[in-house]
Amino acid sequence: MRIAYIAQSYPPMISGAAMFAQQLAEGMAQRGHQVLVIAASDKSYTYVIQKENLRILLLQSVHNPMRVGQRFLVYPRFTMLKTLREFSPDLIHSHDALQLGMIGLGYAKRQHVPIALTIHQLPWFVASYLPVILKPMIEKALWIYAGYALKKYSQAIAPTLPISAIITQKTSVKVNTIGYGLDLKRFSPCVSEDGKLTIRRKWKLPMRAPILLHVGRLDTDKHVDRLLQAAESVLKNSDAHLLVVGDGIHKPALMHQCKLLGITSRVHFTGYISSQRDLADIYRIASLFITASEIETQGIVLLEATASGLPIVAVRATCIPEIVHDDLNGYLTESGDVEAMSKALFKILKNPQIARAMEVESRRISEVHDLQFSYILYEKLYRQLQQNTNRKRISLRLTSFTKRGKGLQVSKPVDDNFR
Repeated sequence: MRIAYIAQSYPPMISGAAMFAQQLAEGMAQRGHQVLVIAASDKSYTYVIQKENLRILLLQSVHNPMRVGQRFLVYPRFTMLKTLREFSPDLIHSHDALQLGMIGLGYAKRQHVPIALTIHQLPWFVASYLPVILKPMIEKALWIYAGYALKKYSQAIAPTLPISAIITQKTSVKVNTIGYGLDLKRFSPCVSEDGKLTIRRKWKLPMRAPILLHVGRLDTDKHVDRLLQAAESVLKNSDAHLLVVGDGIHKPALMHQCKLLGITSRVHFTGYISSQRDLADIYRIASLFITASEIETQGIVLLEATASGLPIVAVRATCIPEIVHDDLNGYLTESGDVEAMSKALFKILKNPQIARAMEVESRRISEVHDLQFSYILYEKLYRQLQQNTNRKRISLRLTSFTKRGKGLQVSKPVDDNFR
């Protein structure tokens, strides 16, 4: 199968959507498919990466002032369409519902090619960056646009059932659910005590202190400021340290907040960790995982934490309860309840039996998110979309032939689903 993926960001640019797009593109190429990726370049110029069955076209882009390390395309229409025509895909899978998605839709319609869309963010992501007075109006407008746009795709996909349900409720569009998946061999709790000490030395962390871990962007929508407030009491009343992995425009403000709270010596900011091996090692030395995000559609970091056998303290929002089962592999708190989050952290740290039971449960939960299973589901969906499109083509040809041969008489299409 010839599969074209289009995405606004793609590694070396980093985001959850970018990492998933890369994971899926490389996985399909390894499974024998011919794969093309079109995305924004991490540089100011266009370049191509070729890896056996995988061709990656990274187009000239400009800096995104709202996100650290992110860039976006200005006007890629001509180059995109030329590249798609040359590649002649059997199917297009978009990871962008706006600029690139609309260009892909135009090509797919003209060439009668199925096109799928994975929904990585909902309107509340954009709304979280706006003044409070504008949020309801902008979010409502975005949902209206979403309802219009999603109907144009052959299939819309969401990574979790709660997100699929929300989209269907807001847009009346039926959404397929396929999780991102995770490499359960790479992310695992298996490491020796000597190995843990080696990892701690590498990152200049105390040898025996409990580690509270947060991995994610340091931007508005992740609410890391609330996480620091929740951790303050724990850090001051135990020997625990907080490890913050990631980068973002709020990093300087968060470091200043640590100074104001008097916890600077107990909080370690690593910046973004590009190596998957190093990141997996970081999870292995942690005692628990903490996040205050309320906008996740799947939460790759949550999957990584469960696969690494970590108890999790998080917020009861969006799809998070699908991964964090309250009082089983962690604790869920309500939005903005910093005190409850702090108490949950204490409860896990002070009760080794509870922590151990949660570690076992986290790993069990992660096993249903095996990456290979996701690949199988996507291949099955791609073939189904191909079959549906082929039936539609046959139906349209039969209808056209009957019109030409019998005047005004029109035969019934083969498949009513494609009227």
